[in-house]
Amino acid sequence: MVVIRGATTIPCDTKEEIQKAVSELLEQIESRNALKRDEVVSLVFSSTCDIHSYYPAKAARETGFISCSLFSAQEPEIDGALPLCIRCMLFVEKNLAPSHVYLRGAKVLRKDLAGKFNVAIDGPAGSGKSTVAKRIAKDYNILYLDTGAMYRACALKVLEMGIDPTDEAAIVALMRDVKLDVVYENGIQKTMLDGKDVSEEIRQNPVSMASSSVSKHMSVRMHLVEKQREIAGKMSCVLDGRDIGTFVLPDADFKFYLTASPDVRAKRRFDELKAKGTEVDFGRLKEEIVHRDEQDMNRDFAPLKRAEDAVLIDTSDMTIDEVVAAIERSMQEKI
Repeated sequence: MVVIRGATTIPCDTKEEIQKAVSELLEQIESRNALKRDEVVSLVFSSTCDIHSYYPAKAARETGFISCSLFSAQEPEIDGALPLCIRCMLFVEKNLAPSHVYLRGAKVLRKDLAGKFNVAIDGPAGSGKSTVAKRIAKDYNILYLDTGAMYRACALKVLEMGIDPTDEAAIVALMRDVKLDVVYENGIQKTMLDGKDVSEEIRQNPVSMASSSVSKHMSVRMHLVEKQREIAGKMSCVLDGRDIGTFVLPDADFKFYLTASPDVRAKRRFDELKAKGTEVDFGRLKEEIVHRDEQDMNRDFAPLKRAEDAVLIDTSDMTIDEVVAAIERSMQEKI
C-alpha cells in the first residue's frame, strides 16, 4: 500500500470553489502518478476549520471516485495555520514512488515538492557527490541526472576510436555522428552509447582520465550542457559535477560543494575498485586524483570551483548518511 499526499486552497468557502479545487487536485495526482481510479483504495480528506459549505469527499465522489471509500474530517483551529486549505491522502494499491501534489496556496507547505527546483552538487573526484546526489534525488522523488556519465561516454568513444583526447577538432567531428542517450529504468539512469549500455565501462580509470581532457573542449561541453539545461528546465532534478553551480545551472535553487582530503578520496576510490575486483596501486591512484584536481581547477573553460552561494561540506570524516542529512537540513532551512 502506497500513500500519496496532496493539498490545495480555495479563495472562498463555497461549494463551487471546493468542487473545482478538489477536482483539480485529484486530476493532478492521477496524472503525475499515472493512476487509474480503481487503483485507489481509500481517499481521506481534512479541511481547515474555516471550510464549512461542502464536504471535499463528496466533491471527490462527484469527480468520479466511486469505487473507493471516502472520508472527510475537519481540522482543529490552529494559530498560524494556512487558511481555507484542503488536504488529502490517497491509499493506493500500486508499487510506485509517490509524487505528492501541492497546488495553489498550499505550495508554501512543501516548496520542495510543489514546484520545480534544481539541486547542484559540485566537488572533486571522490568527494562523494555522485552517491549523495542519487540519495537526494531518491528522497525527494526527483530525477538524478548523471552529468559526468555523459562526458565519460564521449571519452569512451574517443578512446575506442583511437583519438587523442586533446585533439578537439577530431573530437568535434566525431561528436556529429555519436548517438548519446540517457534512459531510466526502475529509477536507475543508464548511459547508452550508440545503442549500447556503457554504464559500467565508463567507470574504468582510463575513461575517467580521458573524460577530464575531453570535457575541457568548449564545443564538447556546450553540446552536453545544452542538453542538461534542457532537461533541468523541464523538471526537478539533482545534478552533480564540477561546474554545475557555476556554469551549467548558475540559477539552481540549491547549491552544494563537497570536498575531502586527497587521502580520503583516494581510499574511497580504492575501496570501490577493489570491491569490483579491480586491482590498483593506492599511491598511483592518489597521484591520479591529485593530477585530475589540478586539471579540473586550472582548465580555462568552466574550471572546478565553489560557487559563491554554494554550501561547503567537508565529507572527510562524514558518512554518506551524515552528508545527506546535512544537505537536506540545509534545503529545508532555505525553504
